[in-house]
Amino acid sequence: VQLQASGGGSVQAGGSLRLSCTGSGRTFSSYSMGWFRQPPGKEREFVAAINWSGTNALYSDSVKGRFTISRVKATNTMDLQMDSLKPEDTAVYYCAARNGARASDPRGYDYWGQGTQVTVSS
Repeated sequence: VQLQASGGGSVQAGGSLRLSCTGSGRTFSSYSMGWFRQPPGKEREFVAAINWSGTNALYSDSVKGRFTISRVKATNTMDLQMDSLKPEDTAVYYCAARNGARASDPRGYDYWGQGTQVTVSS
């Protein structure tokens, strides 16, 4: 069972990036999924989460209105469209899946991807 995150990179402030997370080894169609990030020297923090059907999303206040989470159950993928990026968005981004309702607490997630670096320069 594996989650693979991709799409990170370097961008200037105000730019956009799109992260993708692909699941393998099992289907995550009944799982809620989420994105978390860990800025340099800080704790891992919640970014966004989406329920199993893709109809209900939750965002942290810091990204609300700039980031959009989505998923395609048929392909076992989840995306995070990040617009109007700021230097404070710089972090390693992780995708995760949990067998339950969407949640912002990372302790409730069962599977984690390896992380992808996002760097936003001013």
